[in-house]
Amino acid sequence: MAQEKKNNGKNIPAMIIRGGTSKGVYLLKSDLPEECEKWDAILLKMMGSPDKKQIDGLGGSQSVTSKVAIVGKSQRVDADVDYTFAQVSVDKPIVSYKGNCGNISSGVGPFALEKGLVTPNENETTVRIYNTNTGKIIAADVKTSGNHVNYTGDFQIAGVPGTASPIRLKFLNPAGTLGKGLLPTGNAVDVLMVPDFGEVKVSIVDAANPLVFVNAKDLGLTGKENPNGLNADAAKLELLETVRGLAAVKLGLIDDYKKSAWETPGIPKMTFVAEPDAYETADGTTIRKEEIDLLSRMMSMQKSHPSYAMTGAMCTAAAAVVPGSVVAQVLNPDTDTQFIRIGHPGGVLECGVDYRPEEKEPVIEDTFGFRTANLLMEGVASVRR
Repeated sequence: MAQEKKNNGKNIPAMIIRGGTSKGVYLLKSDLPEECEKWDAILLKMMGSPDKKQIDGLGGSQSVTSKVAIVGKSQRVDADVDYTFAQVSVDKPIVSYKGNCGNISSGVGPFALEKGLVTPNENETTVRIYNTNTGKIIAADVKTSGNHVNYTGDFQIAGVPGTASPIRLKFLNPAGTLGKGLLPTGNAVDVLMVPDFGEVKVSIVDAANPLVFVNAKDLGLTGKENPNGLNADAAKLELLETVRGLAAVKLGLIDDYKKSAWETPGIPKMTFVAEPDAYETADGTTIRKEEIDLLSRMMSMQKSHPSYAMTGAMCTAAAAVVPGSVVAQVLNPDTDTQFIRIGHPGGVLECGVDYRPEEKEPVIEDTFGFRTANLLMEGVASVRR
């Protein structure tokens, strides 16, 4: 009977975990069909997509709350668990497995410990995570005590109310998730010809996830945009998606930039940056110029990200040490690359990079940052077909 339930997908054990500034449904791979092609229908139904409200599912009607982590014991010698990230579109019948989510990654360690996939240590447990989407290893340092995950602490991240225990994420050798190195086009800066707009200079950088960076002023933006205001500007959203689509064509992900929202909705991630300046966060908090090293805004599934993706921060940190890149051009020249402060709509995100300068491009040894996570619910997801 248990095998029948697993195969027909009606009742699937699940945890809902807030990971960083995202929230997702975490599943054991063993509780899903062995045939991966059957996953899409289950995940769409589970999250309530396609529907802008996701009223009949577990999704929260935003890209940051319509995510799934699929986790299992790893057979690799350098990893404890394998983790596949699924971005479930809110309003389209699409599940994307291209790229990873760093915020959801921060919940994988706690989930693995909760499910007994990893044995906890007394004070802190390092969970080695192999992300199948990118083929990269992430080391997550999770606070543990008494053989349990310790979620309580005094560490706060921008975009999440309250405090929790810190989770340190280190992305090892993060460059080249597409198999084309840190600079997949071979250039620190490329020029895209945007129809009905003109030339736009971009940096396409691939570390943890591929991102396309553009100077905000080149698109008539400031880098201080509020997500709600940007999401209400259809013309700017179309321009940003066009630039992203052209970058996707340059990466060989699609053959027509107009297909980007359907064929590669998750990567490359569109990001526009600006020199540090004072601004107000989405909740009205004033961030002083001296508190940040650059301004940055990210797009997520064709909408403005309410805060900042963790993989985006990792790629931003890597791009910061690429001489001549769009990010390096706007970065505070006194920035400590072990402590890069990104000003985003939710506040400030700190991250760092370990690297070796080389003649052509730097070798990124690792990128790192801190997140928090919280187990919100454990139960059974009922998926009706």
